[in-house]
Amino acid sequence: MCGIVGYIGHRQAYPIIMKGLQRLEYRGYDSAGIALYDGKNLNLSKTKGKVADLKTRLEQEIPTTGTLGIGHTRWATHGEPNDVNSHPHYSNSGNLVIIHNGIIENYEPLKKELIKRGYTFTSDTDTEVLVNLIEEVKKSTGEKLGKSVQIALNQVVGAYAIAVFDKTKPDEIIVARLGSPLAIGVGEDEFFIASDASPFIEYTNNAIYLEDEEMAIIRRGREVRIRKIKDDSLVSPYIQELQLNLEQIEKGGYEHFMLKEIYEQPHAILDTYRGRLNTEHGIIKMAGVEDNLQKFLNANRIIIVACGTSWHAGLVAEYLFEDFTRIPVEVEYASEFRYRNPIITKNDVVIAISQSGETADTLAAIKLAKEQGAFVFGVCNVVGSSIARETHAGAYTHAGPEIGVASTKAFTTQITVLTLIALRIANAKGSLSKSEYFNILTELETIPAKVEKVLRTDPHVKAIASLFKDATNFLYLGRGYNFPVALEGALKLKEISYIHAEGYPAAEMKHGPIALIDEQMPVAFIATKKGHYDKVISNMQEIKSRKGKIIAIVTEGDTTTKDIADFTIEIPETSEALAPLITTIPLQLLSYHIAVMRGCNVDQPRNLAKSVTVE
Repeated sequence: MCGIVGYIGHRQAYPIIMKGLQRLEYRGYDSAGIALYDGKNLNLSKTKGKVADLKTRLEQEIPTTGTLGIGHTRWATHGEPNDVNSHPHYSNSGNLVIIHNGIIENYEPLKKELIKRGYTFTSDTDTEVLVNLIEEVKKSTGEKLGKSVQIALNQVVGAYAIAVFDKTKPDEIIVARLGSPLAIGVGEDEFFIASDASPFIEYTNNAIYLEDEEMAIIRRGREVRIRKIKDDSLVSPYIQELQLNLEQIEKGGYEHFMLKEIYEQPHAILDTYRGRLNTEHGIIKMAGVEDNLQKFLNANRIIIVACGTSWHAGLVAEYLFEDFTRIPVEVEYASEFRYRNPIITKNDVVIAISQSGETADTLAAIKLAKEQGAFVFGVCNVVGSSIARETHAGAYTHAGPEIGVASTKAFTTQITVLTLIALRIANAKGSLSKSEYFNILTELETIPAKVEKVLRTDPHVKAIASLFKDATNFLYLGRGYNFPVALEGALKLKEISYIHAEGYPAAEMKHGPIALIDEQMPVAFIATKKGHYDKVISNMQEIKSRKGKIIAIVTEGDTTTKDIADFTIEIPETSEALAPLITTIPLQLLSYHIAVMRGCNVDQPRNLAKSVTVE
């Protein structure tokens, strides 16, 4: 949510910041703005709408020169999306300029106090309060900007990633973070600031990731100085070499990032188990699991915390862990977990799943679990993310950058990692027979090729999509391992096409949703032969008798479902436990094509953000 970009160095800042904002559009936003400083003049332009709107407006309104600048894409929290509430924001003197990702929860009492001291406000944002608070501290204490930012941040409650500069000191930018990600790109006599590394990857592959409650003073021609906000202690900067390349964050000839990422799944799944899986010798080796194997083996239960698509991956993992390891599993919405006073013990293992590794609710759940003494294991995609640092151990999915807001390869690679973990624990416990263990390992190696085969059904799926693009409701039904796939299929359709859709266990359809069935209601069934096939066929008959339109995901060569369903999409046969890795693919394609045909912005759905960094 929100995107931050900044630059200070010897280049012109404008093209760097504009391109950076375009690369951060995936995070979700409703307005955008840029401030540029050329040493004499501070030029600012901002607008409600897209970065393209800002570019058009800015190049007509202001000069685009200057080697210092900051830019922002805003996802509204305090104050409606409009030009005035867009960032950057000035202080009352006009000297300080700030961009901010997050929420200042105690902004109202701070604002009232500042009004008493003569400050005025033009926006409804908490951010304008923060920049004036910094100015008031600077004015009343006589401190430099860095120290003033530190004092001000010790007075606020909430979450933030900020970049602020003083036009009277044009060789310095101050940045800080608490609960929202912030990276500093380190170049030759130049520095880049961004919410993630994608805006500056073509300029440098060296980055510093600020930890929570850290701030950095960035000056031209000097080393970055990092301090703890609470106690002012110095921190030695740790410069990481980025594993990201420019090609990974470009569309590569695809119309949308989402379609590119759907088609990347065979390679993403392979990359996720590559080096971890040795089928010939029956070995699964993951450092985070090996080093903590006894924690898993001695666990009374496993608690999985996640949000959105990651929560659906967690539901698949519930089937995997209970089936393979016989350890009880609970899957929790991270957003509810911390508020219901959960019972957590030191013998519990908590698995936190997040694509970005920055999800605020999941981070809060991790902190609660750690406070209660549980062992916390993270599954995320972004190297160096907050969840990777906050957990005791973990595993990366190695999916590569996922730019499309609607997760696709994140889902399948998370399931791949969770399958490997469940199999490793099961093998250590002896809760799976050797033959079952080797069969699933062998089958897992075939999944990338089978996903490739499913992707070849894309033209057929597109033809089906054309018949249902004007639907107002959709129902998705599955059983067993494919029930979470039904939930995920419905979520994808809702996210990007704005069609109301619900996922249910197929048997639950009779307990309410069947009342909705008529000739206008499309119903997507996951009806593979492995699993509760006969039961699903019965459920299909119940829909058919009420004239519902059935789209069925079926195993190759299955003629029974073809006689019942209106449309079928065939997929290769696989084991029941690995079916979600394949059955989800046609549902992703179906959602994608319906959304495109409806004229929706597939990569940037309205109101959504890729990484939800506020509660």
